[in-house]
Amino acid sequence: MLNDTKIYVAGHRGMVGAAVVRRLQNAGHENLLLKSRDELDLTNQHDVNSFFSQNKPDVVVFAAAKVGGIHANNTYPAEFIYQNLTMATNAIHAAYQHGVQRFLFLGSTCIYPRLAPQPISEDSLLTSELEPTNEAYALAKIAGLKLCQFYRRQYGVLFHSGLPTNLYGPGDNYHPENSHVLPALIRRLHEARESSQKEVAIWGTGTPLREFLHVDDLAAGIHHLLKLADPPDLVNIGSGQEISILNLAKAVAETVGFPGQITTDPSRPDGTPRKLSDINRLRATGWAPKISLSDGLKSAYASFLQEIDTASLRSV
Repeated sequence: MLNDTKIYVAGHRGMVGAAVVRRLQNAGHENLLLKSRDELDLTNQHDVNSFFSQNKPDVVVFAAAKVGGIHANNTYPAEFIYQNLTMATNAIHAAYQHGVQRFLFLGSTCIYPRLAPQPISEDSLLTSELEPTNEAYALAKIAGLKLCQFYRRQYGVLFHSGLPTNLYGPGDNYHPENSHVLPALIRRLHEARESSQKEVAIWGTGTPLREFLHVDDLAAGIHHLLKLADPPDLVNIGSGQEISILNLAKAVAETVGFPGQITTDPSRPDGTPRKLSDINRLRATGWAPKISLSDGLKSAYASFLQEIDTASLRSV
């Protein structure tokens, strides 16, 4: 049935959206609606309404977002909350108005409280204070998933949300300051090896624990959720495994071939001490991730090198 539907993938040029498109195309879905930011400004309510009115998608996978690491979230909180909140409200309401059958909104596990019990279950949402360094982004994403939940409850539409953990893989953003931790480490350690540096310092103490999911695993999980007749309102999409930032840096160093020393810089912020998602709700629907961190790092680094060679490396 899904093969015959018209699917709009919002944010298809980003890492997540591109992975979703690859997955859908490989599964035989040909009727995809894809609009770049230049073609459709999701922060413009009039343009969004016109798009849904004219194109009438059956399904929406909402992977559009303004994203970044600790530095970017801390530096530009007004942009993070405004752009993400406006895009979500415009798209969700227009989808309802124009008869979209299913809307899958992608949030993030960073929406959970800073000190939520570990591993973090979906029931932890809004139980205590958020992590200050990404509060603006988290608030916008919480609003989006709550909109989906309330529209589903009030109007009976199949609007639901997936909450990915930290992602990496082909098409990642490798900006030296604004990227997430894993792509930042890949770039820094690659460049350190190329310039024969003897030492690389990472932000913070290196003790925070993080969970990582390859973006192709995420795309597989999204495809699975789209095929469920009665998906959960919100569900974590993660690997269920965690690693310290210091050990992650060492694993990346091994992957890229950096032989030097990894040190820590405790004067820099750590962010949330631990963030492991409970993926039992997702497993109960019949799906689990398949790509190990070791294999995923090799794949991500190979993509990084290819993107450099083809001048397609994202660094914004």
